[in-house]
Amino acid sequence: MTSQNKNLQKATFAGGCFWCMEPPFEKLNGVAEVVSGYTGGQKVKPTYEEVSSGTTGHYEAIQVTYDPEKVNYEQLLDTFWKNIDPTDVGGSFVDRGQQYGSAIFYHSDEQRRLAELSKERVEKSGVFDKPIATMILKLKVFYEAEDYHQDYYKKNPIRYKFYRAGSGRDRFLEKVWKGREERATLSKKLSDEELKMRLTPLQYEVTQKKGTEPAYKNDYWDNKKEGIYVDIVSREPLFSSLDKFESGTGWPSFTKPLEPGNIVEKEDKSFFTTRTEIRSKQADSHLGHVFNDGPKPTGLRYCMNSAALRFISKEDLKKEGYGEYWALFK
Repeated sequence: MTSQNKNLQKATFAGGCFWCMEPPFEKLNGVAEVVSGYTGGQKVKPTYEEVSSGTTGHYEAIQVTYDPEKVNYEQLLDTFWKNIDPTDVGGSFVDRGQQYGSAIFYHSDEQRRLAELSKERVEKSGVFDKPIATMILKLKVFYEAEDYHQDYYKKNPIRYKFYRAGSGRDRFLEKVWKGREERATLSKKLSDEELKMRLTPLQYEVTQKKGTEPAYKNDYWDNKKEGIYVDIVSREPLFSSLDKFESGTGWPSFTKPLEPGNIVEKEDKSFFTTRTEIRSKQADSHLGHVFNDGPKPTGLRYCMNSAALRFISKEDLKKEGYGEYWALFK
């Protein structure tokens, strides 16, 4: 077993029924083993019946053994948040009681620091309408659950399928993360034929042929509403109205990107000069150019084409799957 590798580390999470928490972690490249068990309480070597009675103080939990060179702790935290309801204070989904609550059990000060940062990001994201109830606790001892609980979803696939369907977990996760999943799907490179069907002629000319729309005759040059601007093809978030300014050029202009990781800069030597072209990372759409004549504090002017963008008003952020940006406009 790869768990004999001295470089492997451990992470421990509680997110309701441990049957449902094993599969998403076992799918991750770099995870050597996932074990179901009990932790957080005082009872020594508790049984499943004792823990499920709610009298031991233990949580149903999983312990993940992983290779940090292939998957880091932040990625494990991301997988954890995307598979639980962190707002449920009385358990998780149909399973009620403290033993089914959500918690991150840290093994080191560094894990504690990263867990607290990740929880803070989730709290500020606006994805959830209720306060985050997930606990961050120091791991003391982890007791492995009985053999029949290990890889339950593999040993009892039919019973597991019915349990999971009835728990409401997947319905909740789909509702919360649907917008992000749709963006990931849309980010896949479309064929030229698909793009022509999806886009207007102007949108196609701008995003695919590096065209430029007319100044002052475009949708967003004077848009003063609050919200964000996303790629017209992939829907990846690009700019915020909070960074938009009146440049006097007739095109929407911004001092900085909302998500710098979604922006790619390329040298453009067309029109007998050298400029810096701005493209979107996922869709590779031509967006516009960036210039060094913008206002403080950045001194930059991201001069974009409205035809390459779609505006999402702050009122529609959650409905459109961009709830993590809602808190920006409070």
